[in-house]
Amino acid sequence: MSRPRIVIVGAGFAGYRAARTLSRAARGRADVTLLNPTDYFLYLPLLPQVAAGILEARRVTVSLSGTLRDVRLVLGEAGHVDLDARTVHYTDPEGGTGTLAYDRLVLAAGSVNKLLPIPGVAEHAHGFRGLPEALYLRDHVTRQIELAASGDDPATCAARCTFVVVGAGYTGTEVAAQGQLLTDALVRKHPPRRGVRPRWLLLDLAGRVLPELDRRLSDTADRVLRGRGVEVRTGTSVKEATRDGVLLTDGEFVDTRTLVWCVGVRPDPLAESLGLPMERGRLLVEPTLRVPGRPEVFACGDAAAVPDLDEPGQYTPMTAQHAWRQGKVAGQNVAASLTGGELRSYRHKDLGFVVDLGGVQAAANPLGVPLSGPLAGAVTRGYHLAAMPGNRVRVAADWLLDAVLPRQAVQLGLVRSWSVPLDTASPELVRMPDAPAGSQPGGEPVEKAPGGEPARDRPRTAPAAHPAPGPVKRPDIPSEGDQ
Repeated sequence: MSRPRIVIVGAGFAGYRAARTLSRAARGRADVTLLNPTDYFLYLPLLPQVAAGILEARRVTVSLSGTLRDVRLVLGEAGHVDLDARTVHYTDPEGGTGTLAYDRLVLAAGSVNKLLPIPGVAEHAHGFRGLPEALYLRDHVTRQIELAASGDDPATCAARCTFVVVGAGYTGTEVAAQGQLLTDALVRKHPPRRGVRPRWLLLDLAGRVLPELDRRLSDTADRVLRGRGVEVRTGTSVKEATRDGVLLTDGEFVDTRTLVWCVGVRPDPLAESLGLPMERGRLLVEPTLRVPGRPEVFACGDAAAVPDLDEPGQYTPMTAQHAWRQGKVAGQNVAASLTGGELRSYRHKDLGFVVDLGGVQAAANPLGVPLSGPLAGAVTRGYHLAAMPGNRVRVAADWLLDAVLPRQAVQLGLVRSWSVPLDTASPELVRMPDAPAGSQPGGEPVEKAPGGEPARDRPRTAPAAHPAPGPVKRPDIPSEGDQ
């Protein structure tokens, strides 16, 4: 008798935890396959520190094949799930296609950048959901400071030193906090002419930063940010984005070359493509994380609307804390479903939140106890070290080095603006340029998906291949530098 086949789509917090749980529970009695576009699990809460140059990029990644025993890793993006045939169709990194058959399916596809119908945002803003975006932002911010240091026009220098972050939730608050410290360090090495200083704006339509958290955490973050000179503008957002700046909803036009979009996330489009009952883009599931009417399918994480048993009529929020714990329950329930065991309902109360504000500053409320300052900073870093499934020593070493050594202010030039568009269903991957027929830049063949179309998420329009080395110029960017 053949062993049951379990397919997990996505290796974010929910998918990785489900795979780890199943690898231990199955113990060779089932074939567990993990489908993911990358070969690593990304620890998203530390991504702002990658953008700020504190952590090296690999520190926040955990090898899937190296940490998941008895789990087969398949690199690819799920494009279609045939629920009746019990198959998942995917595209691999080279454009080839494949099919995975399953007896049990765990959908943990996660989320992507949330877009709003604001003119110019999709063309001129960048999100913050994956390593490519973090690496791009670090290079971009460094480049703007260096260009401002060598520029002669005061207005252009001021625009290059102005950075606008939209969205004052977790991500936006941490990006603004870490970014302000980064630019302060950069201007000490490359002081702009005419006394121009870096300017950071954090915008949100809500009445306060971190509106989803306890008021005391919000007040702590607001006080720290304003104390460093960050302009926190509540009740304000972007009305229009252009190449030269952004028009705010209060009527002010801000000259800037940097617009970071952190307004939130939306479930991966794969969930909606299934044609099953949805709740605001998320797949409706039972408290056991099983999909109603499809006993072989489970869903968890940002792609699933999981009933909150402590708040009837509500669903658990799209947070890493819930996704991590839902992944464990999903893994346990899948294993139980194969042996006729009882399925558990998901129930979890938040144990507190931590927000890293850079340096020794943070806001935290472990077990409901509000903390701020260096103590909160120590608790925050301790929490992240405990929560990471790997690389703890390397992360701690980078923190120690950052505390005693100056940051390296260099551009790596690995990620270009056009390769990390805001409008993408795969923020963990860079978009590749179109190349001459049958080849990639460098001469490597390009595999096509059925119908002659490039693999999912290749650019609809992209610059032509450029002989290496040398920049690839985006037509909507001034010649003097990357916007």
